[in-house]
Amino acid sequence: MSLLEGIVITFRFGVLMMMSLIAGLINLLSFIFPPGKKSVSGEIVLITGAGSGLGRGMALSFARLGATIVAWDINKEGNEATVQMIREEGGKASGFVCDCSKRDDIYRAAQEVKSSVGHVTILINNAGIVTGRKFLDCPDDLIQKTMDINTNAHFWTTKAFLPHMMEQNKGHLVNIVSAAGLMGVAGLADYCASKFGALGFAESIRSELSIQGKSGVHVTCVCPSFINTGMFNGAELKNTTMLGPDDVVREIVAAVQRNQFMLVLPRSTAVFNNLKGLIPQSLLDRSQDASGMHHSMDGWVGRQGTKKEK
Repeated sequence: MSLLEGIVITFRFGVLMMMSLIAGLINLLSFIFPPGKKSVSGEIVLITGAGSGLGRGMALSFARLGATIVAWDINKEGNEATVQMIREEGGKASGFVCDCSKRDDIYRAAQEVKSSVGHVTILINNAGIVTGRKFLDCPDDLIQKTMDINTNAHFWTTKAFLPHMMEQNKGHLVNIVSAAGLMGVAGLADYCASKFGALGFAESIRSELSIQGKSGVHVTCVCPSFINTGMFNGAELKNTTMLGPDDVVREIVAAVQRNQFMLVLPRSTAVFNNLKGLIPQSLLDRSQDASGMHHSMDGWVGRQGTKKEK
């Protein structure tokens, strides 16, 4: 190792330690003095993929806080079950069948919502799919579908509902992204690409809103690791357990109420993401190998319960 390389590594380590201390201090202050939470009572909250898993959990939680829920899902039975659960608890909810892989269907359903329920004030782009295959093993049509649902659908839903939010200077866009939108993972090439895209889109929209003075329209990006909803059944990281859906829902609702832009779960992933640019690639590779990150999808079976072949 040359003297210059030693100086660079020492400098990076010093910056890393400083940023860790700053992040720790910020988290401590936020714990001691948590920001106030806004009310979502009376808001119209549209959730894509509301028929199961995280989408259903968010629908129930926002309904319990007094919001009117608009549930979208391609699965009619699952979507109707979510709506019924909310109504049985005394909440307000309406369900619409929508294929989020198709732009025209999104625009059709959006018009129905505006006509029968009203203008959406909180939009949660939650619908997503995962193919769980190595890139060269994944058929073109599945790659296209991944991009259509996980990324492109965000464009069309936002185009449908953002204009009214901007007119009123009031609203909230929530994109359920993934920790896979922060770093590439073997076996998730199409999924990671779609989530990187969703994150980049949200960051850009946030900037556009800012320069146009729309301070009342907020954006939240949620980047969780594997959640125990069935979508990632069989996936595994060393020394790491899957996130509980109820815990994730609770964190998402709180982030929305605090107008928080980035929510990365678990916290260790957030710290690692903030520091990875300062870590030499060789050390980054070793840490990823130690966590088993790039083999995490080897045993993936998803909701179908068996590993799909080519």
